[in-house]
Amino acid sequence: MSFKLALRNVRRSLRDYAVYFLTLAFGVCLFYTFNSLESQSVMAVLAQSQNGMVEGILMLVNVFSAFVTVVLAGLILYANQFLMKRRKRELGTYFLLGMSVPKVSRLMATESLLIGLCALVSGTALGMVCSWALDKLTVAMFLTTPAEIFTFTLSLPALGKTALYFGVIFLLVTLFTGVSVSRARLIDLIREGRVNEEVAQRPLALSVSLFLLGCVLLGAAYALLLMRGLLRIDPLWFGMLGLGTLGSFLIFRSLSGFILRFTKGHAGYYRGLNMFVLRQWSGKVRTNCLSNTVICILILLSIGVTACAVGLNDTITAQVEGYAPYDLTVLNYGRGGEYELADIPALFRAIGVEPEACFSSVESVTVYYNEEEITGMPGPYFYAAVTLDDYNRLLRNRGLPPLEGLSKPIPAPESIVNGSAADGVAVIPDEMASLLRPRRQMVNINYRGDPGQVDGLVRQALENARDFSGGLDIMMNYRLDNYYDAMGSKILVLYMGLYLGVVFLVTAAAVLALQQLSQAADNALRYELLSKLGAPEAMRRKALVRQVALAFLLPLALGVIHAVVGMRAANEVIAVTGKVDSVRSSLLTAGFLLVIYGGYFLATCLGSWRAVREKS
Repeated sequence: MSFKLALRNVRRSLRDYAVYFLTLAFGVCLFYTFNSLESQSVMAVLAQSQNGMVEGILMLVNVFSAFVTVVLAGLILYANQFLMKRRKRELGTYFLLGMSVPKVSRLMATESLLIGLCALVSGTALGMVCSWALDKLTVAMFLTTPAEIFTFTLSLPALGKTALYFGVIFLLVTLFTGVSVSRARLIDLIREGRVNEEVAQRPLALSVSLFLLGCVLLGAAYALLLMRGLLRIDPLWFGMLGLGTLGSFLIFRSLSGFILRFTKGHAGYYRGLNMFVLRQWSGKVRTNCLSNTVICILILLSIGVTACAVGLNDTITAQVEGYAPYDLTVLNYGRGGEYELADIPALFRAIGVEPEACFSSVESVTVYYNEEEITGMPGPYFYAAVTLDDYNRLLRNRGLPPLEGLSKPIPAPESIVNGSAADGVAVIPDEMASLLRPRRQMVNINYRGDPGQVDGLVRQALENARDFSGGLDIMMNYRLDNYYDAMGSKILVLYMGLYLGVVFLVTAAAVLALQQLSQAADNALRYELLSKLGAPEAMRRKALVRQVALAFLLPLALGVIHAVVGMRAANEVIAVTGKVDSVRSSLLTAGFLLVIYGGYFLATCLGSWRAVREKS
């Protein structure tokens, strides 16, 4: 009998509190998706290339997953407290009907376990699909490996870790539920929903003063951040965080104290149900000001982490394109330290690699020692020089416009060799080469056809060859090696950033959604009274949407302001390693914000209206 009742309650809970269930399932989905990275084919490609970042990525996934588990556990326990609050009258009815405390506790525990099991199964299934989609997205980002190896795989370690971590979380939820039921008093359960929050009326001057003080504290925190930078960690850095948090709290704490009074003098206050909406919002100030501060910080972290991850990803991509413009660079350092020109295509032909079939271009360049007294370029910085003719041939091969009218040495504006930037290389007039000593021969090669297949063929031929160099000191520099290093960095930065960013955003949106759903159930009688007073359904629905929008937009607005200042400081750090595409990172972050935060807003509006309409 108890199990049937629990099953019925679960079906009703999934219908009435769909946001709670979806949050559980989405949390499981995220956890499985990012913990299944080790089984994804892109990680297998990195492992085959003997990239050392694989172990680092997996280690950080484990560290971040432990942190995410704590965040999600707090969210789930917080959400469960809201559900228990909404069901206090139902629990009181059980007690009045003669059910003992142990039976009610078992009933609640059974419900929690059933909801947890449903969320675990559905979230894991969705996580498998998302893991596959994430793998395909990675293929689209890194087009260097045959697509047939990217197949659907089930990660048993991720599956076991997800079941273990969330099983523990759901057991904790069950334990807390039982403790809450055992401590509940019947009189409190029956009177739940009839006790209104007491809001102390503060003088208008005090509310305005608190608001101005909050703005001053935020301004001080912003100034410290912009002047000192993001990475200078010391006691003053933590003081900056404290000022920002306290300033946000004071702003939320003071808003209802003067906004309600200011709006009373405006004609719009008495239009429609605006007066009702504003009073409903201001009546929850003591309950929501602390949670709004936490939500604001979570939004700041979500926007900041996501935008920084995208910005760093773009920077790493630009660095790869600049540092590795050719598929293969052969560096010939001569024989016994003496420069000696070699026929590199002939050396490849001797080991079974046909240059005409495998290479689309082969450009040989002589690199000279830079002598400051001849070139006028500072020796400690410019270590090498190339002639204008050689440099222009490389530029044309890459589809870039050549340099014209060079009368004196200049810094090379573009990179000319894998693994080294344009920095340190000077371009000299052709006639000046006879005055400088040759340093090495550099042969830049681009592959014909599929780069991955040709690269594998070249490596295998070199490995099988007994003597490729013929006694010369030759070193190979492969573009794919640089690419795989950057690939590992991009996965680390982008995936970890998205992992934390989405978790923070889901946590903030879910807390707001559960708050508003709970308040909508509390306000159902008030909306019923509005209906009896003649307010049409469209007007009541519009009032409810405005009430939910006010709750969602206030912490979002302050969080976005925090993020704008924080991203300015973060971009200064990222710009040290390369150019930051602020527009692209901002648009992608706004897209995540719109989909997740906006989705929770719509779901909350629908759920709140359903709770109100059923009692109207």
